[in-house]
Amino acid sequence: MRILIVGTGGREHALLWKLRHDAPAAEFFATQPNGGMEPLCTPVPIAPADIEALSGWAASHHIDLTVVGPEAPLAAGIVDRFEKKGLSVFGPSKDAARIESSKVFSKDLMRTAGVPTAEYRTFSNLEGARSWVRERGAPIVIKASGLAAGKGVIVCTTEDEAFDALQAMLGDLTFGEAGREVVIEDFLDGEEISVFAVTDGTNAVVLQPSQDYKRVGEGDTGLNTGGMGAYAPVSIATDEVVTECRIRVIEPTLRALAASGAPFRGLLYAGVISTSDGLKVIEFNCRFGDPETQVVLPMMRTSLLELMRTVAEGGALTPGVAAARPGAAVSTIVASGGYPGSYETGKTISIPDDLESDDCIVFHAGTRNEDGRLITAGGRVLAVTALAPTFLAAADASEAAAARIEFGGAFHRKDIGWRERLRQE
Repeated sequence: MRILIVGTGGREHALLWKLRHDAPAAEFFATQPNGGMEPLCTPVPIAPADIEALSGWAASHHIDLTVVGPEAPLAAGIVDRFEKKGLSVFGPSKDAARIESSKVFSKDLMRTAGVPTAEYRTFSNLEGARSWVRERGAPIVIKASGLAAGKGVIVCTTEDEAFDALQAMLGDLTFGEAGREVVIEDFLDGEEISVFAVTDGTNAVVLQPSQDYKRVGEGDTGLNTGGMGAYAPVSIATDEVVTECRIRVIEPTLRALAASGAPFRGLLYAGVISTSDGLKVIEFNCRFGDPETQVVLPMMRTSLLELMRTVAEGGALTPGVAAARPGAAVSTIVASGGYPGSYETGKTISIPDDLESDDCIVFHAGTRNEDGRLITAGGRVLAVTALAPTFLAAADASEAAAARIEFGGAFHRKDIGWRERLRQE
């Protein structure tokens, strides 16, 4: 079997790692792979966003399955293009991907479907947005409607902070086209959970829930990032909570998408929050999360490949929950100094030879090989995932391993999973 992975980051490295375990005899290809993926696959020198070139390459190289990692190619219609060429591809159509590429579409869909979420309004006019903030007060959340690399959500603790965020998005166009329309929604207080579901458009297989940490600083302080770490399982995500998420969130959303003429086939990611009023949806994504994928897939016992092939080939899934191994996984991101602001690249990376094992996996994100050296090539550089019988052991092992990785300006959070630690200590 010949499998193409579209994407270059930590999520794609984790997908490659898992699919190689599911199909050791398969031949793997990846678009512009990072330094960790490169030895595990045949590089394809085509950018993930170059849909036309990729579809032609996949057809000429007889690719049996293409797995799309990032949201941007999905939002641009890569699945539609591949399917027109008769190629088997895992991911939602361009129309279905609007559940992530347009927060306005997503919130309106939730309202139609009766999916619990925060009260909201949408604006493209600065003065109207400011008036709504004055009416609702703070704390309040401002979201760029379009794709903003995980950084288009600003939690504002005061009205002045909200006005600044609106000025940046609607006035200064800091996020470009992504911020020309914004969603303003009430702040929800509670603990967040990430829930992935592989779906054929009607039926869903729910993967083990996880929790990620967006803020750059310990204690969840500082700017939002693409994610500084994650862990699974989450003790508050009980079987009852997973069932509630499936019945009240996943299934109604799939029905609403199908009714809109855009059935969702692929990986639906529900970011939910457990509040005093029950589960509510913060956002949907149309692909695997990063860095949650780096803990969910190492814990997964079920074959991901078989689920993906069934969906990509138009088959029907048996609804349920994917089996997970016992124990826990914790992943700590090692980032470049200055991230999520400006940072330098090209720093030589040193990973001790004895660091990686069956219970410690280093997933690469912003790395590349150059002249025999592994160097930094992004803000989030590596995700260090540790597996252990308990959460506490996994958390300690992940942080200790992350601390052993060296490059100029390297830093990481030392408190990934701190809420879980408080519950267990």
